[in-house]
Amino acid sequence: MSNNKAILTCALTGVLTNPQQHPVPVTPEQMAAQARQAFDAGASIMHVHIRSQQEGMGHMPSWDPDVAQEVVDAIRQACPGVIINLTTGVIGKDISGPLDCIRRVRPEIAACNAGSLNYLKLKEDGSWAWPPMVFDNPVAKVQQFLDVMQECGTHPEFECFDVGIVRSTTMYIKNGMLKPEMGRPEYNLVMGVASGMPCDARLLELLPEWMAPGAVWQATLIGRQEIWPVHQKTADLGGMLRTGLEDTFYLPDGGRASGNGPLIEALAQCARNAGRDIASPAEARQMLGLKA
Repeated sequence: MSNNKAILTCALTGVLTNPQQHPVPVTPEQMAAQARQAFDAGASIMHVHIRSQQEGMGHMPSWDPDVAQEVVDAIRQACPGVIINLTTGVIGKDISGPLDCIRRVRPEIAACNAGSLNYLKLKEDGSWAWPPMVFDNPVAKVQQFLDVMQECGTHPEFECFDVGIVRSTTMYIKNGMLKPEMGRPEYNLVMGVASGMPCDARLLELLPEWMAPGAVWQATLIGRQEIWPVHQKTADLGGMLRTGLEDTFYLPDGGRASGNGPLIEALAQCARNAGRDIASPAEARQMLGLKA
């Protein structure tokens, strides 16, 4: 049992999920309403993807700084004191969109995808669900993101899709790429991508050994109801917790979630089952070493 408080992160909407088929928020008003539900359920951090606001295009991402500002302002107004965690993931060398959004919004946290991954998925018949692609995050690209995050006073959350990326992140930290003023080292173990780490609780017992001393870690679990025992193991081992409509549509009982609020309520219960209290936004800032 772990007695340290649990930071809850809500991944509000994700990328490419069609809002005409699933209950994902798109507009600033929808994002704010969903964030408020999650905030009331105990989430102190909102992981934010920005969607296109053009009619019929809400399933597509946007890197328009004006839209990012509208969405983030709406969330901050709905959830006083909330911590914004902005996405940055983009394929290719042109990262001007994410960098422009970081500079405009100045989030307290931003995702920093820490290594490259063959991004693959198969259909039942063995054919590719989409053309094989590489989610490219070479060290030079990681450094570009870190430079702008340092410039904006933003704390990087290192997204680790595979075991080698965990170990690479530890090298970045030892190399000095993470500056002391950017907060404590934070690893996000992304499990459940078909070509990345599986959603397997046994990995959670091993991976912290390969992290930098004093690091904070959390688990992002992608899947259906099978993810919930792994969330519980994360809570039991002292990790921080994340879920939301970006990661799953399913509650522990297998039912479909009506929104982000019920998912965060279930995540908070995992923490309580482990004997842990839920961290407030102020406590989360202190735990992560964020600037007050």
